[in-house]
Amino acid sequence: MDTDVIIVGAGPTGLMLAGELRLGGARVVVAESLDEPTGQSRGLGFTARAWEAFDQRGLVPRFGGLQTSPVGHFGGVQFDYTVLEDAHFGARGIPQSQTEAVLEEWASSLGADIRRGWEFRSLTDHGDRVEATFRTAEGEQRLSAGYLVGCDGGHSAVRGAAGFDFPGTPATRGMYLADVVGCDLKPRFLGEKLTGGMVMAAPLGEGVDRIIVCPHGTPARDRAEKVTFEEVAEAWQRITGEDISHGSAAWVSSFTDATRQATEYRRGRVLLAGDAAHIHLPAGGQGLSTGVQDAVNLGWKLAAEVAGRAPEGLLDSYHTERHAVGVRLLNNTRAQGMVFLGGEEADPLRELFTELIAHDEVKKHLAGSVSHLDIRYDCGPGEHPLLGRRLPPRSLRTSAGTTTGTAELLHSAQGVLIDPAGDEELHRTAAGWKDRVVTVVAVPDEAETRSDPFAGAAVLVRPDGYVVWTSADGAGAESALRRWFGPSTADES
Repeated sequence: MDTDVIIVGAGPTGLMLAGELRLGGARVVVAESLDEPTGQSRGLGFTARAWEAFDQRGLVPRFGGLQTSPVGHFGGVQFDYTVLEDAHFGARGIPQSQTEAVLEEWASSLGADIRRGWEFRSLTDHGDRVEATFRTAEGEQRLSAGYLVGCDGGHSAVRGAAGFDFPGTPATRGMYLADVVGCDLKPRFLGEKLTGGMVMAAPLGEGVDRIIVCPHGTPARDRAEKVTFEEVAEAWQRITGEDISHGSAAWVSSFTDATRQATEYRRGRVLLAGDAAHIHLPAGGQGLSTGVQDAVNLGWKLAAEVAGRAPEGLLDSYHTERHAVGVRLLNNTRAQGMVFLGGEEADPLRELFTELIAHDEVKKHLAGSVSHLDIRYDCGPGEHPLLGRRLPPRSLRTSAGTTTGTAELLHSAQGVLIDPAGDEELHRTAAGWKDRVVTVVAVPDEAETRSDPFAGAAVLVRPDGYVVWTSADGAGAESALRRWFGPSTADES
């Protein structure tokens, strides 16, 4: 085989997956049809959980000075996300082009082979390998690999070629997205609902504003039709009364409220991630963030599979875990669309949401949903509040007297066993997985003002940052180590 994994698509999902696979030791080729990155901003940030995922790999400093917004919305009804611990409305003002540049540099530095100008054409799953063909400037090229992952967006050619079902609801309305120049617009960061529709505006730099225009009554358009700045300017004026026709646009695009999800994220040796697996209304910046998290969930599992060390069912858990997350994503974005984009008929629903959001428990629930901090996977029996949930960012003091952070412990994408008590028997058990699991004796730093997530318990954490075992639940660690990390070195000798 030419490589272990072929990734089709060099957007944020594909590039994140490439880096994750390289950290797991897998050989990776990323095939991208575009000769160069578009440079278009499109997504303008990411959720709190995506921020944590980047932090787990040491990537946050590469973005420069990230800023978060404590105030967000659900369906246009604003509230403070920090009512939920660790939550915020995400990193704001980060163009998708910057996110892609950071991830491409990272993946390349780890040894990912990124090939631009390679347009996916077809694939054949032979059962023991996948063969794919690509159109390039040098003619048709073929690659064979153990697995192929489609990260090629909402109109995924991989999804179609592999025969994945993609049911859902068709588009009912068309909307516009553009970076306009020389229009001097007032900021509308969280959107403004007016009689003729909804508009958003955010400054991107000197004289440049990102706008989103959602007019009522605009039908969904054929994606092959070219959008013009004149169309966008006309829709903006119709809704706001403001004339921006004197300006120009760096680029314009259209999108819809179509909502679809693949019924399975894996078919044999072909898998889907990101928009190739799920499309939805872009509410709350969740699309890019969900794709990144798909990649972080899949990467370590697929790397273990190609290395021959994955326990039975590990790769299939990618679908089990992430498909359920996708279902919730599609539900919350559809609900937000009804509340935010509906006409007068949606007024009673908006009023009800406004009443409900006055309650802190409702705020916490909605903040958890949009920030993705409330994800909980089925990781086995137990009652500890962290079981199945992400390990929150905390400062730790090690037995050596040094200070580290929970995110720092995950930089190498290995499993981590954090033991506050220095349990020698636990360490002897974990020694059988020392090539895959790092054991650290540490307790929350005394200077830490947030809640202690461990409450004195040892925790076993997967490479994607989710807790799969705690000593507080009474079960031994060995079964969890085998379930998630495969046989011990003693079994193999």
